[in-house]
Amino acid sequence: MSNFKQQLEAVWGSSLATYLFSVRDLLEKHFSSTELNGWWERIEPDLLNTFRKNGKTNFWETQISQLPSIRNSSVDGERVVEVKSSDVVSQLDIDDIQIALQNLKPWRKGPFNYFGIHVDSEWRSDMKWARISSVLGSLQNKKILDVGCGNGYYMWRMFEKGASLVLGIDPSVLCLAQFRSLSKYAPNMPVGMIPVGTETLSEEMPWFDVVFSMGVFYHRRDPISHLIELRNMLKPGGRVVLETLIIDSHEKERLIPESRYAQMRNVWELSSPPVIEEMLQSVGFQDVSCIDISKTTIEEQRTTHWIDSFSLKNFLDPMDSSRTVEGYPAPVRACFIAVL
Repeated sequence: MSNFKQQLEAVWGSSLATYLFSVRDLLEKHFSSTELNGWWERIEPDLLNTFRKNGKTNFWETQISQLPSIRNSSVDGERVVEVKSSDVVSQLDIDDIQIALQNLKPWRKGPFNYFGIHVDSEWRSDMKWARISSVLGSLQNKKILDVGCGNGYYMWRMFEKGASLVLGIDPSVLCLAQFRSLSKYAPNMPVGMIPVGTETLSEEMPWFDVVFSMGVFYHRRDPISHLIELRNMLKPGGRVVLETLIIDSHEKERLIPESRYAQMRNVWELSSPPVIEEMLQSVGFQDVSCIDISKTTIEEQRTTHWIDSFSLKNFLDPMDSSRTVEGYPAPVRACFIAVL
């Protein structure tokens, strides 16, 4: 047994170790030893540090361990992300699942359905996916990386669109727990998540056919560096899908919030589409196109009992919904596709 696995099991039990090693096995199945080149071993210290510094890791592991096993379960992400079984699921098991899922709040992305339990997330992520996927093109047999994947909602939609492998990365241990609460019921599916950020990945990892970055770009102090990270994880000819907050203008404009934007502390810069297209081209992307521009509405992002906190309605000026409470233009998001 490796020292890494021993440390995981000693502190957090066998379930977490088993899960992480299943992701390692998944990568070894889809990539050659030359491509991986000891990559997993290099990220092990970062994984241990991520779990150690989060004070609720043990609590969330307890929730995962209390999820009952359900025979003949599967996940369907074609229309909604739904966990189901061909067998009858007992009310006792449903109650246990409900309790565990409630203890994994807040649920930001979704919605999900677990054996009839509707997890009504803050974001109606299905609305964004419908806009993007209709013009995204085929993902058939593609190896995909989802950067800042959150709880993995979009990963299941990508898989149902034909991807042969979907790997998500996000440093949130809570998001990992939410993802595992669902992947537990989808054995042997080529969809996995690890709690790391792009800074943990090597500088050159040209493994993927498509790299998604949705809702990350404006959180980066250095947006160009983020685009370079995405570029370095793509195969030649691969595609990047970049979804971000923007300034809705045909001119080259930038907005740098003084402190917060829509009550978010870490929004460093919002740019107009021409600026973002220019940045993508500057790091080597070609055929850049903006496939969607949509104003974020309170139907798409709202408070539910699955988050127990405020949402978009509370972050807009109550007298003028076209402005945030700080006086900036209300959120508008755009999605870009480019080819390496």
